[in-house]
Amino acid sequence: MTAPAPSGEQFEIASGEQSATIVEVGAGVRGYTVAGRAVLDPYPLDAMCDGAHGAVLIPWPNRLADGRYRFDGVDHQLALSEPARHNAIHGLLRWRSWRALQRESDRVVMGIRLHPTPGYPFALDVSVTYELGEDGLTVSTDAKNVGERPCPYGAGQHPYLSPGGGSIDDCTLQLPAATRVLTDSAHQLPSGSEAVAGTVFDFSRGRRIEDLRVDSPFTDLSRDDRGRAVTRLSAPDGRTVELWVDESYPVLEIYTGDTLSPSRRRRGLAVEPMTCWPNAFQNGNGLQRLEPGQSLSTRWGVRLV
Repeated sequence: MTAPAPSGEQFEIASGEQSATIVEVGAGVRGYTVAGRAVLDPYPLDAMCDGAHGAVLIPWPNRLADGRYRFDGVDHQLALSEPARHNAIHGLLRWRSWRALQRESDRVVMGIRLHPTPGYPFALDVSVTYELGEDGLTVSTDAKNVGERPCPYGAGQHPYLSPGGGSIDDCTLQLPAATRVLTDSAHQLPSGSEAVAGTVFDFSRGRRIEDLRVDSPFTDLSRDDRGRAVTRLSAPDGRTVELWVDESYPVLEIYTGDTLSPSRRRRGLAVEPMTCWPNAFQNGNGLQRLEPGQSLSTRWGVRLV
């Protein structure tokens, strides 16, 4: 008997030269290629997801200090899923089994119900749609409060843009952000903000990453006439990976993968769309309040140009 993959059932979608693999565990995207060239850095079929590669981050992205928050006058305590820093990190759905609600050759809709749980006694129906087309891979996330009381909500995802082989050090990054959120070294939680102009974190006009280590949220995003903020990673092979986010995502976390295992380190650049700041359940920056029956939809996408 063949053992199941650590990431569960694999849902393959394809369109022309494009192919993507969506997984049962966490409903993340395990890989996305065009004509065999990686667009999103993958992780192996026989391995657990490392560094949250491709993961869906709901009902909060990034970190929550001490796993504690107060909502509508009630104190809540979540498990510390990042115990070394005493944080709860990346929500509650990364390691849960999702199911395919709809499946076509170029499209799959993954869904799950988040039942009330200790620390988050609220109920959500969540679906994530992955679709391949002329614009590349488009990802739509829909969440609905199916409980009887309001709930706090934030969303994000954790794709790693691929240089197509080798390290991201030789790539050029163009990031449409004017502000970097500063974080403390002990807990990596927001401690202020700074304008990126004139700093080593100014990638607004595009420049090489080289050996710069980055693990910071960026905000104040410039947008095109469609309301999209577009990040570009240009590789030595002459190809550029573009990731866009709609207006529901005001924050992009950039992570150069320096804490991954040596064989995986700096193999991809995490560009994480987030609807709110880190620690939003405490600081309120971008936090959504979903009333009973209320839904929220968000979209981002990625393509090779």
